[in-house]
Amino acid sequence: MELTMNNTTITKTLPFAALALTASACSNSSEKKEDARPNILVILADDLGYSDLGCYGGEINTPNLDKLAQNGLRFTRFYNASRSCPTRASLLTGLYPHQAGVGRMTFDEHQPGYRGTMTKNGVTIAEALKGAGYQTGMIGKWHVAETPLRPDQRQWLAHQVQHDDFAPKENYPTHRGFDDFYGTIYGVVNYFDPFSLVNGEEPVRTVPDDYYSTIALSDSAVSYIKRYAQSDNPFFMYLSYHAPHWPLHALPEDIKKYEDMYTKGWDDIREKRYNRMKQLGIFEQKGDYLTERQFKDTWEENPTKEWDARAMAVHAAMIDRMDKEIGRVLKSLEETGQLDNTLILFMSDNGCSPENCQNFSEGENDRPAEMRNGEPIVYPRKKEVLPGPQNTYASIGPRWANVANTPFRFWKAKSYEGGVCTPMIAHWPKGMKQGKGTITTAQGHVIDLLPTFLELSGAEYPLEYNGNKIIPYAGVSLVSAITNGEPTVKRDLCFEHFNERALIDDEGWKIIRAAREDKWELYNLNEDRTEIHNLATQYPDRVNKMEQRYLQWEKTHMVEPRP
Repeated sequence: MELTMNNTTITKTLPFAALALTASACSNSSEKKEDARPNILVILADDLGYSDLGCYGGEINTPNLDKLAQNGLRFTRFYNASRSCPTRASLLTGLYPHQAGVGRMTFDEHQPGYRGTMTKNGVTIAEALKGAGYQTGMIGKWHVAETPLRPDQRQWLAHQVQHDDFAPKENYPTHRGFDDFYGTIYGVVNYFDPFSLVNGEEPVRTVPDDYYSTIALSDSAVSYIKRYAQSDNPFFMYLSYHAPHWPLHALPEDIKKYEDMYTKGWDDIREKRYNRMKQLGIFEQKGDYLTERQFKDTWEENPTKEWDARAMAVHAAMIDRMDKEIGRVLKSLEETGQLDNTLILFMSDNGCSPENCQNFSEGENDRPAEMRNGEPIVYPRKKEVLPGPQNTYASIGPRWANVANTPFRFWKAKSYEGGVCTPMIAHWPKGMKQGKGTITTAQGHVIDLLPTFLELSGAEYPLEYNGNKIIPYAGVSLVSAITNGEPTVKRDLCFEHFNERALIDDEGWKIIRAAREDKWELYNLNEDRTEIHNLATQYPDRVNKMEQRYLQWEKTHMVEPRP
């Protein structure tokens, strides 16, 4: 099959589809033949730091994800779009965020790249794979539909008034290729009583007293898997956890495991993480690549040690619980005989968040001011109340975010590696031929998921869909990198979010411009993975050539830089 992408004709080989179709053509209609194509499970964490998982150097207990890594493949150069909704739009469509309609957030700015909802000029993975016979299910955080605010937003967030639609239903998952959906339309939730919770298209008005988002999402995933396993057709599932995005909400028994873990402070944990990363071989270069901590204040000088240690303990507890629930999902795959031929990809939507959400205004956008029973939610601006329960609303802040993203600088929403580089684990026993536990430097991006799944499923990428002309996808297939350890196709990768701009070229050089008034910086990621040594003044010609390619990308990908 031939497809045109970015003015290049690409011939795609479809071995699994060919096998399935051949079996079908040679069979009697009364005979049952196995569909050899793999199931596909994408698991997305929210605001997970680069080094939070044990298999990437973290101290947090993540045995299930660690086991996937030990028996699969870890990417060290896998990229996202630096923030939740742009990354999700790119992941689902194979387009850059602006092409997908979500260049910034889920508000309509009345420009093509900034409509706040996914474009109809692209197809989602679910739409493409459903057309190829896949069962399709989505669980968790959607966050790619425009969410206009209502006059009674404050009461709505607290479940004290009800409305049927959290966004136009034509932009719900069930209208973008998913047979099944259980999750939230908005991006931020109370983990114990989430706003914008939907089953299919119907609002979920109430939840049990012992409800916790991470558990409930996993319950649905297990249920879907058991049902899908009864069919002859493979399935595509997108499991998008809220964890560990703020607010810091966790179960008391999970918090207790980490209550003493972070009492020695930022520097201690960051150094230990980096040492474990070196032992694991996460980075291929020799030498010291731990950046300086971005803050000069010491833990000893910190007047709120108890609160800050508790905040990071809750963050860890949220990740621990997510891993535990992923374990249940994996067990359901194993019990139904689906694990060996399921491609599982785990990643984060961006780097860890530096936001101090306790300083935000209550009752606005997606941030509730009170609970369902009218009890006020405390935003501990002076760190006067410990985080964890549902009547608190807080986050870990920039200092712990700097630790979570060890060894990188910066965090979510930035185009430095701390914002745009995610841990990514691939696991597929039946399809992966390279050694277990391999760590690869092959470059990937969330735009690559759609073409990867097209190749595995045999699904066609249409020129037109539902009467809309479809934009050629921007990514490349990662099948060879995942199955055989081959390098990915050489190409530029570009980034833009709130005027943070960057380009990584096919030789591993990166330019970045953090603000409109700033000069371009230049880094050689092959020798300086953590962007310590700015080489822009040494190689001005390289900077100029890369800048011209970046500016051309802006023109062709619906990017409208702001003043």
